[in-house]
Amino acid sequence: ARCSCAVFTLFMVTFDHLFIFIYSQLLPFQFHFHSGIRLDPSFASGNAKLQGFFCLNLIVVQEEKTWEEALEHCRENHDDLTSLLSETENLLAQREIQDPTVTQRVWVGLRFLGDTWLWVNGDPLEFQAWNQTGDPDQQNPVQKRCGALSKQGEWENRDCQEKLNFICI
Repeated sequence: ARCSCAVFTLFMVTFDHLFIFIYSQLLPFQFHFHSGIRLDPSFASGNAKLQGFFCLNLIVVQEEKTWEEALEHCRENHDDLTSLLSETENLLAQREIQDPTVTQRVWVGLRFLGDTWLWVNGDPLEFQAWNQTGDPDQQNPVQKRCGALSKQGEWENRDCQEKLNFICI
């Protein structure tokens, strides 16, 4: 599988300035200059982490499976169903599913358990891209307890027995 490096972020810190350069294939080039920033003491002690870039390897599987079957397939053949933790990751996944042979929505690693939506990898659901038309069942789903990404880049809660393509990492 190939790896599409999506975002490069370069941090340059001088005595009293912080320069941030961000390049993304999907978003315009960004440059941020922060003057007079006081760095958190944890930065100087080495406890802070700066992630310089990330590489997101998305694998669109064009087999129609239930959410559970998709999860099993990803864990057996790749790593996991994908978690979309940021707008950039959501945009990258949306771009990958635009092929007309891909189903109108694809399974991602989002599941309603107990009383909350969770990512299968354990990451918290901070960034959200729910369908704006709003499914009244989304807040407390009875049947539609699995998450899918639409070709419009919106999340939808769906019946877990529905058969869709899916994205593995």
